[in-house]
Amino acid sequence: MSKTVLILGAKGRFGRHACTAFKSRNWEVRRLDRTKDDLSKAAAGVDVIVNAWNPPYPDWAAQVPKLTAQVIDAAKASGATVIIPGNVYNYGADAPALYDADTPHRAQNPLGRIRIDLEGAYRASNVRVIIVRAGDFMDTQASGNWFDMMIPKLAKGRFTYPGNPDIVHAWAWLPDLTLAAVELAEMRADLPVFADVPFPGYALTGNELCTAIGNCLGRPIALKKMNWLPLKIARPFWPLARHLLEMRYLWNKPHQIDGEKFETLLPDFKMTRLADALPLALGDYVDPDKVVARGKSAVHV
Repeated sequence: MSKTVLILGAKGRFGRHACTAFKSRNWEVRRLDRTKDDLSKAAAGVDVIVNAWNPPYPDWAAQVPKLTAQVIDAAKASGATVIIPGNVYNYGADAPALYDADTPHRAQNPLGRIRIDLEGAYRASNVRVIIVRAGDFMDTQASGNWFDMMIPKLAKGRFTYPGNPDIVHAWAWLPDLTLAAVELAEMRADLPVFADVPFPGYALTGNELCTAIGNCLGRPIALKKMNWLPLKIARPFWPLARHLLEMRYLWNKPHQIDGEKFETLLPDFKMTRLADALPLALGDYVDPDKVVARGKSAVHV
């Protein structure tokens, strides 16, 4: 089977790791430069398109439908399979605590509806699609995710958590998630035309995550609940604040991702242990003799 992939959003979180993961499995990796490349031309002859485009929240309503249509058109023309990093927004505030591929998509909030419409457009297109659905990302470098917002005060012995620390929350280690995307790409011919694959990742309460970070750093860390008041004050004049508040429910709603379907498809996949991922996710907060600084080679030394 041919092995050529086009990465859209190659400089972003998922796209950056997807480039590394596909290269590690000897795929020919092409990156789209939106400033000069034509998507349809760039997609010609490729086997897989990774759609890692992710505009800022305030731009979702205007940009996501247009970008989705462009990717669908390119995939139809090239015959490529599209891989999308999915999230848990689709399910909504009233969903059960355990998400699987059959959990209904009933979100009523704006960002959740946009994600539902995005996936609906792909499903209706008959383009071959693989959605790798995961919780919040943990990255090997600062990339503007929720985990990054929690750790700046670790040097002072504090871990700022944005929700109820006693309930479980879904996380995904990006190197694992994108490697799983590669393995699914390599078995794409055996998957349904529209394959929704929940990625189990880590299911952790805030207290469990705080304890694991303290164990990683070798010193006790105190959990402090995040103050949402500044975002509430900024909401009338800062669009991003409105969307962060819109998604706040996920920090007060227990949720995790069922791994049964994933384990059936990829029974030999080895998840990175949290204890091995955290030193890389924490980067410079960890003893520099134990781990390379975040954003560099991101490997143990």
